Amino acid sequence: MMDSQENTLKQGAEEVKLSEEVVTNASKDNSEEAQETNTKAAEDLKQPVETQPESEETNPAAKAYSSKKEIIERLKAIVDSDETPEKAEVEHLKTVFYKLHFAEREAQQKEYLNNGGDPEKYQVLPDEDEEVFKAEMTIIKEKRQKAFLALEEEKQQNLKKKESIIEQIKAMATTPDEANKNFDKLKKLQQEWKEIKLVPAEKANELWRNYQLYVEQFYDLLNLNREAREYDFKKNLEKKTKLCEAAEKLADETDIISAFHQLQELHQEYRETGPVAKELREQIWTRFKAASTVINKRHQQHFETLRNHEEENLTKKTALCEKVEDIAKQENKTSADWEKRTKEIIAIQQEWKTIGFAPQKMNVKIFERFRAACDDFFGRKGEFFKQLKEQFAENAEKKKALVEKAKALSDSTDWKATSDKLIALQKEWKTIGMVPKKIGDQLWNDFLAACNHFFEARNAVHADSRNEEHENLNKKRDIIKQLKEHAEKAEEGLHEKVQELTEQYNKVGHVPYKEKDKLYKEYHEVLDKIYKDLHISAARKRVDNFRNNLKKVADRGADALDNERGRLLRRFEQLKQEINTYENNLGFLNISSKKGNSLIDEMNRRIQKLKDDMEEVKQKIKAIDAENK
Repeated sequence: MMDSQENTLKQGAEEVKLSEEVVTNASKDNSEEAQETNTKAAEDLKQPVETQPESEETNPAAKAYSSKKEIIERLKAIVDSDETPEKAEVEHLKTVFYKLHFAEREAQQKEYLNNGGDPEKYQVLPDEDEEVFKAEMTIIKEKRQKAFLALEEEKQQNLKKKESIIEQIKAMATTPDEANKNFDKLKKLQQEWKEIKLVPAEKANELWRNYQLYVEQFYDLLNLNREAREYDFKKNLEKKTKLCEAAEKLADETDIISAFHQLQELHQEYRETGPVAKELREQIWTRFKAASTVINKRHQQHFETLRNHEEENLTKKTALCEKVEDIAKQENKTSADWEKRTKEIIAIQQEWKTIGFAPQKMNVKIFERFRAACDDFFGRKGEFFKQLKEQFAENAEKKKALVEKAKALSDSTDWKATSDKLIALQKEWKTIGMVPKKIGDQLWNDFLAACNHFFEARNAVHADSRNEEHENLNKKRDIIKQLKEHAEKAEEGLHEKVQELTEQYNKVGHVPYKEKDKLYKEYHEVLDKIYKDLHISAARKRVDNFRNNLKKVADRGADALDNERGRLLRRFEQLKQEINTYENNLGFLNISSKKGNSLIDEMNRRIQKLKDDMEEVKQKIKAIDAENK
């Protein structure tokens, strides 16, 4: 009898140990509502909706909602029903509602700003859907609280009932005689025990140990005939074998959460099933425990994987926060800069939405960090465009003033002065910054129309003078052509012919302004060539005549040649000094204007003539030196 009692207690202890392991494993991952369901605690694990493997049919918390109206309809259905809403579904409804709600607010604000609204005057309008949502959630919260209190009261009542059953079994398991008499009563108490469900979680293990202890004691004391006892053991063995098979089959269940929940129910049935023959107790228990270990490990690994995935999500979201913070720090000088970086941030926000939840402790913090960086960027963007709008308005007023000035000058007949004024207004227009395209196009059209009105009137008045200028251009080109022809011939009387053509050229009036410089250059180039050739030819003749006359000078005496040489040397030094003076003066001339260029050309021609004269004097000096030899 003592061996039977010891074996019975051993089996009870093993079963209690398994029960403790299951409850312990479940409690590691449970949320705040875990204690409401004792061994079914894992049902209320607080996981993100997107990671739940259940379908919409098996788990309402997995359902997707596309509008706030759908969520409110579901809340009203929960309020009107007799069911107690699951926390997971309520949290899911709340999360999805505010995700849609905030997205709707952002869209409204963006539309307001895109339509030119003032960011400082933007106000968040009350949302009727949110008020209804809050009201329904309040009712649901009260409903859940009421259900929770009722459940707690029921647990306390169940605890008292089970404690009473334990006391009755304890009293029945004192002597073999009493055990034999009370066998039927024990069966009734066991059935009653099975029908009593939830008790306070902190009392569950102790309650089960005491119950198992006294039931085992009762069976050990029971003095039934061998046949009846073996029949009871056989039935219990068949039932526990089926429970082992069911637990082993759970290893093939793809839904890990569902498998874990089903295992808890199997454990409950295993506890409520009576003992088996002593020689089979350890064997059947070992089999059931092994199958349970497989499911518990899968369940634990599942949530470890979820936690690792959440850590990866936190890393990804931290990187996105750093990207947005980096973009927000960059300086944006133009609208294009702001728009470019706005697109970058919007792309990052879209990427954020594709990443699941971070660990619960960090999920809100990382979102607040991301939202703060985005708000900082868009806040400064709003301030930039506010200032830009003010600048646009200021620029528009400046351009309006120029339009009025142009209109006031458009009917003027003071052609030269008004032309200068309008050209000055056009230059000033270019210095004024941008304005909005719509008003900018209108202002430009008005400004251009006023300018065109004046210049068209001026051009009509000066049409005849322009025709005369073109005739003068043709006359001067003809004279230049004649000069070029004379420059190619070595003819007598060239100087007189050139002088005559030069006088004709100077008598011709103005030419078109655009052709003036080109014509001036062409004219002086041909004159320079002619005069240079004439000068060289004349100088050569003068030197030859000087050589021929040297004998006559020498006849006047030896001093006559020396005196002539001295005079030429003084002339040579005088020419040299004049050349230096002209060359020094060239350095002080301003060549930025067309007039400055003309003056430089004239001085260069004078310098060249002086150099030619100096060369002529040099040749005369050489002729005297040759004569003295």
